Amino acid sequence: MPDTLGHPRLHLRSTDSTNERARALAMAGAPHGTLVSAAEQTAGRGRQGRRWSAPAGSALLMSLVLRDAPTGLPPLLPLIAGVAVCDVAGEHARIKWPNDVVLERSAGLAKLAGILVEGRPQDGWAVLGIGLNVAVSLAELPPELHATAATLGRPPSAIEPTLRELLTALERRMAQPEECLLEALRARDALEGRDVSWDVGAGRVMHGRAAGIDGEGRLVVAVAGGGRATLSAGEVHLLRR
Repeated sequence: MPDTLGHPRLHLRSTDSTNERARALAMAGAPHGTLVSAAEQTAGRGRQGRRWSAPAGSALLMSLVLRDAPTGLPPLLPLIAGVAVCDVAGEHARIKWPNDVVLERSAGLAKLAGILVEGRPQDGWAVLGIGLNVAVSLAELPPELHATAATLGRPPSAIEPTLRELLTALERRMAQPEECLLEALRARDALEGRDVSWDVGAGRVMHGRAAGIDGEGRLVVAVAGGGRATLSAGEVHLLRR
């Protein structure tokens, strides 16, 4: 794709959700690369309808409108975004499949960034939303997040430079062959070797040990009791050791 990510740009002092704004722009015909960013979100959300919380002016809050290239939208878009965030965040950042970027602490994995992809593939567009804790002070977050959130610890003045870094990383990663992307993803896999659980519906929960990422970007799990499962979507929970 051409070097167009981030243009045109709508920056808002405050908005309900950058993804909502970007979706509206996409449906109105906004071009590929259109960026919506905000200093604050009042109804930011992640997967499963969860809230994304960050004090005003402390996080990179952005959503990109992406339209079909000749070969279509990248099928591994959330994973591509995760690798790009890791490129910016540094060597200690890891990807918690499928769409969180984390740092490892003694108490477990702490969330540094969340990724949410929404869209209408049938209409040839998607919105890529990323929330990255650039300058967040963990003490300012709700108490229930103190143990599970992470931050880059950069000053607020670093948010714009971090945005530029991330757009450049996204351009580069989106242009790579899938094999290169998957190699980078495996090197950043936060789950490999860890015990996990996941919901398979009807109140059933499966348990196993994460065993890497396959050639289609799916999570491979060695199932407790024998056999393997491959997960293409859904939420995976870490089990305490």
